[in-house]
Amino acid sequence: MTDEAVDAGGMNLSGDDRASATMTRLFLGRTRELKELRADIERAGLDTISGRKAPRARVLLIAGRPGSGRTALAEKLVRQVAHRYPDGLLRARLTEPGGTPVPVERAARDLLTALGLPTPPGAAEDDLAKSLRDALAERRVLLLLDDAAGADQVDALLPDNADCLLVAVARGPLTGIADVRPCTLGGLDTKSGVELLGHTVDPVRITVDPRAAEHLVEVCQGHPAALALAGGWLAARPKAAVSDLAKQLHADPEEGDPLGRVLRLVHAALPGSAARMLRLLALAPAGDIDPHTASALAGCSLDGARELLDDFAALGLVRTAPAPLPRYEVPGCLHPLLKSLSDRHDRPAELQLARARMLERTVRLLQSCRAITETDSPETRERLKSLPPALRFATPRAAEDWLLARRPALLAAARLAVADGELDTLARRLMSQLVRAMVAHLGTQAAAGDLYGIHRLVLDVAERQNLPREQAAALLNLADLDARTGRTAQALARYRAALDAGRAADDPYATGRAMESVGSAHQELGDHDRAADWYGRALAQRLARGEHADAARLYGRIATAHTYAGRYGEALRNWRAAVAAHRRTGDVAAHARALSELARVQEYAGRPEECLRTCHEAVEWARRAGDVRLQAALQLRLADTLERLGDPAAAALHRGAAERMLAGEIRPDGGPPAGDEPDDTDDTDDTDDTPREHAADACEIRSTSAED
Repeated sequence: MTDEAVDAGGMNLSGDDRASATMTRLFLGRTRELKELRADIERAGLDTISGRKAPRARVLLIAGRPGSGRTALAEKLVRQVAHRYPDGLLRARLTEPGGTPVPVERAARDLLTALGLPTPPGAAEDDLAKSLRDALAERRVLLLLDDAAGADQVDALLPDNADCLLVAVARGPLTGIADVRPCTLGGLDTKSGVELLGHTVDPVRITVDPRAAEHLVEVCQGHPAALALAGGWLAARPKAAVSDLAKQLHADPEEGDPLGRVLRLVHAALPGSAARMLRLLALAPAGDIDPHTASALAGCSLDGARELLDDFAALGLVRTAPAPLPRYEVPGCLHPLLKSLSDRHDRPAELQLARARMLERTVRLLQSCRAITETDSPETRERLKSLPPALRFATPRAAEDWLLARRPALLAAARLAVADGELDTLARRLMSQLVRAMVAHLGTQAAAGDLYGIHRLVLDVAERQNLPREQAAALLNLADLDARTGRTAQALARYRAALDAGRAADDPYATGRAMESVGSAHQELGDHDRAADWYGRALAQRLARGEHADAARLYGRIATAHTYAGRYGEALRNWRAAVAAHRRTGDVAAHARALSELARVQEYAGRPEECLRTCHEAVEWARRAGDVRLQAALQLRLADTLERLGDPAAAALHRGAAERMLAGEIRPDGGPPAGDEPDDTDDTDDTDDTPREHAADACEIRSTSAED
C-alpha cells in the first residue's frame, strides 16, 4: 500500500527501511480497472460514431469513496499514458480537505500559472476558465482533476480540444457532461488486500495464519485506507495476532464504514495527549501540517510535535509531504472522521483556543519572515533577537522557501479565519502580516493574484465588524489592482466606495487618496473635466492640511488633465503653481520635471520663445538634480524648437549634446565621462495617472496587539 495505492497515503514505519523503500513504488490490484480505462481512451466517442469531430476532450471518471484508491488509480493511469501528451500533465484538486468545493476561479488560476500564463488579479471566474480553455485549444495536455465536487467544476475546466484527455476523480457520477467513461471502484479483492497487509506487517504473521488475514480483509471490506490503518496498528504491535484485530473491529458497537471503525480503534489506543493532537489536526488549514502548526494546535513543544507527527506517519494517520521543509498532510478520507472525533471529545471552547494558538503562531512566523528582509534597521534587528529561536529564519532565502512552501496553507488559514467569524482580530493581523511578507519576498506584481484575494477577505471582516477605516484601505487596494489590470470602471466604483468609507472613518489620508484616485480613474476613462475637478478637491484637502509636497504633485495632475482637454491656459497656470510649490519644498528633481512639462505645454500653446527660456531653466535644474535622461530630453526639445524657429545650427548642437549624454559622454554635472552608463530611469513626466501603491496604509490593519 502506498501513496499511489490509496488516498490515505503510504506509511513509513519507524525502523522499517524495507517499507520505506518500497511504499512509493507499490501499486496493488485494480488491474482490470486500469485495463478498461486505457481501452476507454481508444474507444470511439458518440461524436466520432456519428461522423462528427469530437468538440471537447475525452473525460474518464474514476468514482469511489474517499480512501478507495481512486486517486492512486488515476495517478497510475496518467503515468502510463503521459507520453502521449507532449504538452504536459496538469493537476488540480477541486475539494478542500474539509469538504468545501474549490472555486473554479482558483482552480483555473492555478492551472494557468502552471502553464506559465498570466492571471490578472481579480479576473472573473468565466474569464479565467475561458483563458484556460483557449490556452489548451492548441495543446495536447493530460489534465487530472482530483476529488471533483460536481459536474459544474469539471465542465468549466474541460478543454475544447479532442486531443486532450481529462481524468476526473469523484465520489459519484458527473451528470451533465456528455460521453463520460465511468470506472467505479469498490474494495480490493481478497488476494490484493492480503498482499497489502503483507507490505506493512511482517509477512510471517500473515503466513502463519492466512485465514485470519483474509478475514481481516473481509472485515475491512477490502477498503485500502482501512487496511492501511490496520496494517499500521499491527506493525506497531509485533506481538498482536492478526485475528485479534479482526475481533476488536467486530466488537465495535458503532455502525459505519470500515475506515471509521479502524480509525476509532487506532485513536482509542493512543495516549491521551497524542489522541488529542490527532483530533486537532482536523483544524489544520488545507490539511497541511508542519511542526509549528501541530505544536500550536496541541499547545506542546516543537520537538514533541515533531515526534508525534512521525509516530502518526508510521501509523498511516498522516503522510509526509514532498517538500524541502518538514511537512505532513492529513489524508482527505480521514479529515471528516477526525472532525467527528473532535466534535465528540473536545469542547467548543477548547477548539476555539486551539485555533487562536495556531493563528497567533502563524502571525509571529509571518512577522519573522518579513523582518529577516529588513535587517538593515536596528529596530528590526532587536525585534528579531527578541523572538524565540524556533521562530527565527536563518536567512532571507530560508524565509522565502518557507513562505512558498506554506503558501496554500497560509491562504487557507486566512480564508478559514474570516469564515470562522469569532477571531476577527487575529484574522486581520494574519492578513496584514501575510500581505507584508508576500510583498517583501515576492514583490507586489508577482503576488498580485494572492493579494487581491487577501484584500477581499480584509473587506469582508471590515464590513462585518463595521470598521470604515479598514474598509477604505481594502477598497483602495482592490481598486488599485483593478486599475492596473485595465478594469477602470470597476476601479472607479471601488474608489468612490473607499471615499465614502474614509469620510465615515474621518480618515484624511484615505479620503485624499480616494479623491485623487477617482480623478485618475476619470482621466484613464478620458473624462478630463471630471479628472481635473477631483484632483482639485484632493488639492484643496492637501493645502488645508499643509501637505505641500502632495499639493505640488496634484498641481501637475490638474495641469495634465487640462492639457489633454486642450485648455492650455489652465494647464500653464497649474504647471507654474507646481514649479513654485516644488521650489518651496526643495525637491530639485521634481522642480526640473515640472519645468520640463511647463515647456512642453508652452510648445503646444504656440509660445516657442517662452518654451526656449523654460527649457534652458529646466536643463539647469536637471543638471543640479543629476538627471541625465531629463537633460537629454530637454536638449532634444530645445533642438526641435530651434528648428521650428529657423536655427538649424543651434538645433544640431543641442541634438549632439543629447546624444552624447545618452551615450554616457557627459556626466550629470556637465563634466567629462565617469565611465558608467546613465541611469536607465526616465521620469520626465510627473503626471503618471496610475494610482500610487497604497501598500503602507492598506496593509496597516488596526490591531489590539502591539507586537508589530
